[in-house]
Amino acid sequence: MEFWLAQTLNGLSFGALLFLLASGLSLIFGLMRIVNIAHGSYYLLGAYIALSVVKATHSFILALVAAAAGVGGVGFVMQRVFLARFYRQTLAQVLLTMGFSFVFADVALLVWGGDPQRLPTPSLLARSVPIGPVFFPAYRAVMIVVGAAVALLLWLVLEKTRIGATLRAAVDDQEMARGLGIDVGPLLTGMFALGAALAGIGGVMGAPFLGAYPGADSDVLPLAFAVVIIGGLGSLKGAVVGSALVGILDNFGKALFPELSYFTLFVPMAIILAVRPTGLFGRA
Repeated sequence: MEFWLAQTLNGLSFGALLFLLASGLSLIFGLMRIVNIAHGSYYLLGAYIALSVVKATHSFILALVAAAAGVGGVGFVMQRVFLARFYRQTLAQVLLTMGFSFVFADVALLVWGGDPQRLPTPSLLARSVPIGPVFFPAYRAVMIVVGAAVALLLWLVLEKTRIGATLRAAVDDQEMARGLGIDVGPLLTGMFALGAALAGIGGVMGAPFLGAYPGADSDVLPLAFAVVIIGGLGSLKGAVVGSALVGILDNFGKALFPELSYFTLFVPMAIILAVRPTGLFGRA
């Protein structure tokens, strides 16, 4: 019983981290129809920026803010200067963002080196808390809470505010939105920057237990795409359910069948897509 509860909690905490990545990717890939291969690089840059800020200030909160602002700024420039020129041109988007991912990886290697590094866990959270019969790391418990809070905030913004309604209108039909007087360009740029900032926050939150190392971007990107595809493109509910499902499957697969961990993760994904090609909550 203790094993199953501990592994489920570990899976949920990893799923919360994946949600921070996948929610931004869902906004960019699902709503804006931009195929962003560089999304994993935002995670890596967020982790490295946080490492530099923590070394200079010893403040985890400042590191979180700096990573969100820095990576959000990178996303803003990418969309405004480059990707805006290739609206709905999938091949050009793939090639451009793939090129950016290589550039970001080389810049990170040049600035921060090739050795794996780990962000220190905040001292207040460097302990365990009792959850039923198991003692669970407080940091991972907070990760679950942060993921739930971000999900609630995004839902409120997208579903209950004028900005969310305007964004959905701009995504569904840009020409009609412009005809109604909506300034589409800055709106989509801001949404892209928000998605990048969420991935940067994910990098900060994941660095204390996953670390920051060359190739981390390539490790997390397939999982983030799996979440979005399983949940459904553009569906926030799908991102929540998909991230929890992927996190639990990945954790139990590595714990019970380490040599078949990818099999236990991606075969259920293939089955779901065979039954529902648009994902669990995607629109046809």
